[in-house]
Amino acid sequence: MKRIVDRDHPALRVHAQEVEASLFGTRKLSKILKDMREALDNEEDGVALAAPQIGLPMRIFVVSMRAYSEEDKNQHLVFINPRIIKRSKRENFMDEGCLSIRWLYGEVRRSNNATVEAYDENGKRFTRGGGGILAQIFQHEVDHLDGILFTDKARDIRNIPPSTEV
Repeated sequence: MKRIVDRDHPALRVHAQEVEASLFGTRKLSKILKDMREALDNEEDGVALAAPQIGLPMRIFVVSMRAYSEEDKNQHLVFINPRIIKRSKRENFMDEGCLSIRWLYGEVRRSNNATVEAYDENGKRFTRGGGGILAQIFQHEVDHLDGILFTDKARDIRNIPPSTEV
């Protein structure tokens, strides 16, 4: 199983490369997506994961349904070569953390709504809009693909380790 890399890994600071069309529908891409899903599912508090977070500088991210749905918590949305094509002008500061920057949290100014154009694992293009947490996830993950960490933009960064209470 692939492990999530930490904040010092070089893949987190490069502009990820587009996935070539020849990779769609292949075993190689299926394996990458499987590794990403498993890494995300092993993190109880994780809602999304970008390929650079498992050390692969590729323009892919997955979003767990647990981010916004009580149903199908083990299902994932796949976004390959995503581009944010629309953002609302209205923005808010939102609390954010990251699986690669454990136990740091901060407030990041994000658009309330965002629309992403991407491809699924079979190479079919789609557009998906979202508000609230989903818009925040889209922006956070696309930042990852551009080599940007939330701490680069955050204010009021604080360390909040997990509770040791049982």
